[in-house]
Amino acid sequence: MGRPKSPTGSSKILEKIVSAFRNDWARKLDDALWAYRTTFKTPIGMSPYQRVYGKACHLPVKLEHRAYWATRFLNFDAKVAGEKRLLQLNELDEFRQAAFKNAKIYTERVKKWHDKKISSRVFDPG
Repeated sequence: MGRPKSPTGSSKILEKIVSAFRNDWARKLDDALWAYRTTFKTPIGMSPYQRVYGKACHLPVKLEHRAYWATRFLNFDAKVAGEKRLLQLNELDEFRQAAFKNAKIYTERVKKWHDKKISSRVFDPG
């Protein structure tokens, strides 16, 4: 027989947000998982969502508030989390700028290729 699995971050969040009678855990499971997957993790330097999809997740305000509430309820350091969030936002801005630059380069290359393929036509009056 194996050893029982120790509680993970998502189960700790779930334990904190369900009622004392534990009869509403099924309704709160999605919120707990979403909060766990989109919260910055120090060991990997990003959120699990960003690790899988390669980009940060933009939450609706309602979910952003729930994630913030969950981190405050679990006594995480808000200052450190805020600094990490600012770094994430700066990184996201850098990604946007690089994407804009790449889109501009792509557009210029396509235009250059298209203009090269156009044959010039000479129209005679008459």
